[in-house]
Formats: sequence, structure tokens, C-alpha cells
Amino acid sequence: SKFISAAVFCLLCAFAAFAQSQSFSDPNVVYSFELPEAVWKQTVKPTAGKPSVEYVYGDRRDGHLEIRKLTVAANELMSDVIARERQQLMFLQEFAAGKEENFAGALRGRVFNFDFVRSGRNMSGRHYFLKADETTVYVVRFTGERDKLKAIRNQTDSIARTFKLKTEEKAN
Repeated sequence: SKFISAAVFCLLCAFAAFAQSQSFSDPNVVYSFELPEAVWKQTVKPTAGKPSVEYVYGDRRDGHLEIRKLTVAANELMSDVIARERQQLMFLQEFAAGKEENFAGALRGRVFNFDFVRSGRNMSGRHYFLKADETTVYVVRFTGERDKLKAIRNQTDSIARTFKLKTEEKAN
């Protein structure tokens, strides 16, 4: 009886967690992704002229998500794409590059981690470089206060894992 009650409770918790997630899709962009919690609020909506998407996790300092599309040379290495991004980030106060990691979700790529200081606060960044095709890389950028971003890393990974092109949705 206790086992059945515990199993039912676990199923209800799992269902409640699943019910809290939300999907992002917009006719102005060619991708979609899943947000694991309703705490993520959209702050920039894409338009036909500016296809940028941004979300915050409660407050911008807790977690900020932005998605950008990069056009790259057909034979360009992902490490070169990340090096260009690193060059731009080096101007952040107390910028310190962290490690790069391989990453696989609906799209494959690499993750670049870094730390910096903003307004006297210790901040971190976790940028997912996801290769859509030979000449397109999407950068799913997360920044936030170091401890807070670390606490939602499972969510940043989940969002990046579920990031996919809409044409792939139709094919599945």
C-alpha cells in the first residue's frame, strides 16, 4: 500500500513537472525549443526584421537566455567560431574563459563556459554553439549570476538539448 501510494505520488509529481514546461515556436524563426519551467519569461519576441529571441529566468541576473544565428564558412571549425565569440567577450570586466565541452541534443555542437564581473557581481556565461547545417550555427547564450546560473544548469542543458529546426519536427 505504501509502495503504491509512493508510486502514484511520483507519477503525479512527474506529471506536474511536465505540465509546467512550455514550448517556444514562432512563425518568424525556423526553430523551436522547450522551456522546462514556467519561470522563464519571454522579454524579446522575434519579428520578421529581427529574429532575436530572449528570455529571463525570473530576473535577468538569475538567468538570461538569448538566441542568435551565425553564418559561418562551409569548412569553418567550431573552435574557430567559438574563438571569434571569445574575442568579443574578452572586453567584459574580469573575463576568464572556462572549458569547452562537446554537446549533443537535437543538434550537435560545443559549449563554451566563462566567468566575468558585472556591476560588482560575479557572473557566468554558458554558450551552446549548435550546428544547424554547413553554414549555420545557432548560439544559445545563457548568462547570470555565477551561483544562480550554476543552479539552473540542468535547465540550460535541457533547453539546448531540445533546440531544433522546425523542418526536423515535421520529419519526425
